[in-house]
Amino acid sequence: MQLGINLGYWGAGMDADNLAVAQEADRLGYAVCWAAEAYGSDAATVLSWVAAQTERIDIGSAIFQIPARQPAMTAMTAATLDSLSGGRFRLGLGVSGPQVSEGWYGVKFDKPLARTREYVEIVRKAMTRERLSFEGEHWTLPLPGGPGKPLKLTVHPEREHIPLYIAAIGPKNLEQTGEIADGALLIFPSAEHLEETTLKHLRAGRAKAGKTLDGFDIHPTLPLALGEDKDVAALADFFRPYTALYVGGMGSAKQNFYNQLAQRMGYEAAAAEVQEKYLSGDKQGAAAAIPHDLIDKTALLGSVDRIADRMKEYAAAGVTTLSLSPAGFTLDERIAALRAGSEALERAGLA
Repeated sequence: MQLGINLGYWGAGMDADNLAVAQEADRLGYAVCWAAEAYGSDAATVLSWVAAQTERIDIGSAIFQIPARQPAMTAMTAATLDSLSGGRFRLGLGVSGPQVSEGWYGVKFDKPLARTREYVEIVRKAMTRERLSFEGEHWTLPLPGGPGKPLKLTVHPEREHIPLYIAAIGPKNLEQTGEIADGALLIFPSAEHLEETTLKHLRAGRAKAGKTLDGFDIHPTLPLALGEDKDVAALADFFRPYTALYVGGMGSAKQNFYNQLAQRMGYEAAAAEVQEKYLSGDKQGAAAAIPHDLIDKTALLGSVDRIADRMKEYAAAGVTTLSLSPAGFTLDERIAALRAGSEALERAGLA
């Protein structure tokens, strides 16, 4: 199992430290550094900045939002980043959610699976550098009856095949991801529930494509907080606002993918309470209502040995790359957590 690092959103208050964290991950041999985007910083700019100041670590978009870019533009960005980084780019895609898609980009959040499938097909076709033409429900290239003509990408990516990942949570999205992608970007993964909530759906998708999970990157991101095992409850509290934001507030009362995941993991009552409190404005109450067990099962908490034991569980469950979000109030604390992740992987015998 390999390790990655997830820098999250730029502008989240740790910007001055993020480059140092990425550079330390590069030095430690981490496989990939991911950057996110929502409706603040864009991932492409952050990744180019990180790539220019690191040497070996891959850079990845987690994620480029599908409603934010035309697919041909995403192909251009992927090819450019792969070329500039010397073949170190990984393309992560996702549909975002209805609030961002419709509220920020003005793109209707309809038929996300069909839209994703067409988007991936166009991106991949464009990156082969053949002349681009496509007829689908959501995109037609070139537009009929006009001056447009099939064009081909002029930039040569460093590699013939850039790894393509999809951020997936729901069963149908996971199945399609297994069918059309090279890896799945996961959030709030529990090793105990991974087969039921995730792997069986990915496996079904791979079977549709005549493939198995061999070579497919099962790639979750987990927060990591380093400390003594007797302080695990306090370490879990560090992630209560983060977990409440996703389970309670990342979406509407009718459509919250993270809330639905928590329900599938057996936290139906708690998920409902967290969402009710969060959407009513009681964010502190929502954070307090998050079960400790939910945080402990979806984060790495405690000593290096405890983290190593959890890494073994994830590897046994089928995870192939584990990206970490190291927590800390200072750069030194985040670096210490990053180093603990690397040490834990070695102690687990997974390096």
